[in-house]
Amino acid sequence: MESRLTDSLRVVFILTILLASGSSENDQDLKFCGTWRHGNHRLHLSLNLSPGCNGISISANESSLSVEGQITAQCRRSDLIPLDKYGLDLEEESTFCLHWEPLLDQLKLQLGENNLTLCWPASLKGSCCTDLTPGPNQPQANFGIVNGRIQTDIISHKTHIAYKFHGQSISCKALCDQARRGRTQVNMIEENTEDPCARSIEVDMSDDFRGYNITSPVTKGVFEESTAIVHLPPALKQAAKTTTKVVCTFFRNNTQFQEVHKEIRILSEVVEITVENEVITDLPEPIRIDFYHDATPKMQSRKCVSWDTRKDPLQVRWLVDGCITQQRGATKTVCLCTHLTYFSVLVQLEPRPVRHLLVLTTITSLGCAVSVISCVALIIFLSRKSRRTKEQSIPIHLGLAVSLAVLNLLFFFTGVLANVGGESLCTWVGAGLHYSLLSAFTWMGIEVFHTFWLVYMVFTPSPKPYIWSLVGFVLPAVPTVTLAAVGDIYGLREVVPSDDVSNPYLMCWMKENYKALLAHYFTNMTILVSLVLSGIVMLFLVYRKIHRRDEWRQNRVAFLSIWGLSCLFGTSWGLTFLEFGPLSDLVLFLSCILNSFQGFLLMLRFYMLEWMRKQAGGSALGSNSTGSTRQHMLQAQEKS
Repeated sequence: MESRLTDSLRVVFILTILLASGSSENDQDLKFCGTWRHGNHRLHLSLNLSPGCNGISISANESSLSVEGQITAQCRRSDLIPLDKYGLDLEEESTFCLHWEPLLDQLKLQLGENNLTLCWPASLKGSCCTDLTPGPNQPQANFGIVNGRIQTDIISHKTHIAYKFHGQSISCKALCDQARRGRTQVNMIEENTEDPCARSIEVDMSDDFRGYNITSPVTKGVFEESTAIVHLPPALKQAAKTTTKVVCTFFRNNTQFQEVHKEIRILSEVVEITVENEVITDLPEPIRIDFYHDATPKMQSRKCVSWDTRKDPLQVRWLVDGCITQQRGATKTVCLCTHLTYFSVLVQLEPRPVRHLLVLTTITSLGCAVSVISCVALIIFLSRKSRRTKEQSIPIHLGLAVSLAVLNLLFFFTGVLANVGGESLCTWVGAGLHYSLLSAFTWMGIEVFHTFWLVYMVFTPSPKPYIWSLVGFVLPAVPTVTLAAVGDIYGLREVVPSDDVSNPYLMCWMKENYKALLAHYFTNMTILVSLVLSGIVMLFLVYRKIHRRDEWRQNRVAFLSIWGLSCLFGTSWGLTFLEFGPLSDLVLFLSCILNSFQGFLLMLRFYMLEWMRKQAGGSALGSNSTGSTRQHMLQAQEKS
């Protein structure tokens, strides 16, 4: 009884504060936060939203978080959305915040570390639902919402099934004017305060429609000039089948669109172009949008982007697909887009352009071409030699030569294929390039491990050649196929040069997103670290085992073979970890040269060992195969 009285008094206190602050002005938005106490089950998000101003209810149980009510101007949504992919199914409690912005008709839910948009931003309508005040608390339960609060004001520390809020309808124009007056006062201190209200312009495309220019509205007292001009082409009239009206909405308050991107920001306002109840794509003549913005440094790149919600309708995804960027000086960007949605310009906050990209690209192309030719020559040489001898190492050398040949061949043509085939072809080429890289890493590891095996496992027969082939060619396909099935990993990649950020180098590889970054670290970097460390450890163990033997001191060719393998398969790739600080450019050039010419260095190593074998008169230790090391160690064991 006492706890109920305390909760009721707390609600009355909060209502008094809200009513007192809203007596003169309306409270625009609502931010309700709490902790969802649920079970360890499959979780869902239930949505039932419709236009009106009767209020909203946020409820929860052991498996579902529900948001339902009538507070929107035009958003209508009824969905049951599984939350497995948002990483909430293994936790017993999840924090959340529900944020309602009536001036944008936008409803957002921050659930854990995920920002989900339940209602997309839209233009102002006749009335807005504001002054959302809490009603009486719902019954307590073991599962539900605990520590419910508005902003930082706690409503109740208990666990309740639901919280309800009642709204008040007000003219959107009056609310916008009220918000602008408040922003104007703040603008005396902060000159860059943005207009919180969206502005819409409707164009009727008549039968003789020959195109139309729409200029973003100028707000007096806050902005002195237009920031965007939209040119609608005649092709839009032909593409629209059921209506002749097109609506352009200008959102100056672009902070609502930046929730996903951490390293980039929206440079200008956001423009929404829609034709009612129609999806317009692949226009033969693009829509042109001229964005005027603050000057950007030459080191920062700009991209025209569109907002895509097809893959995950709850999260913001900016894509460059369907838009061409034309930079006109430091303060103007022209976007040519062939579809209708939200458009804007993104700028890189922390640019990482590549210095000397043209020189590095030239070296890489030359090195890859030389390596392919060298690997082909080595494959022919080893194939002929395998007919004359049954050395166990030849199949391993062949596997490494084949994997390096494929890797260098794909890397040599990746720039051409990216420009010719675009995103669709780059998905396959990127996956093939990743597979060949993992295969080359695997064969390098097999080379080092096989040498270690021959020295330490003297009396144990080496695995059959087909075992090495399965490990070297089949095992790398597992992560590649898995990542390709996950999707949005492989595709078009832009490498931005420092001297001309507007003209990036295109290649097929992993994309620049969070999933691709995780895939890179868990596959490439993990295998690379294992390869370098295992090469160093095995080299040390082999050297400690045999460096004191008299026979070894007399014949150092086998040692040179092991040393060459370790340097070739460890040092060049290990330089990747040293690419920082004042020596980053030097390390980058060394890494580029050694890795692109790796096929040539591999052929050179075999040529030198074959020459040394002939100079030694064809002795066992003079062989270019580490298999001779095994024979020598057996003889040494017998003598001892």
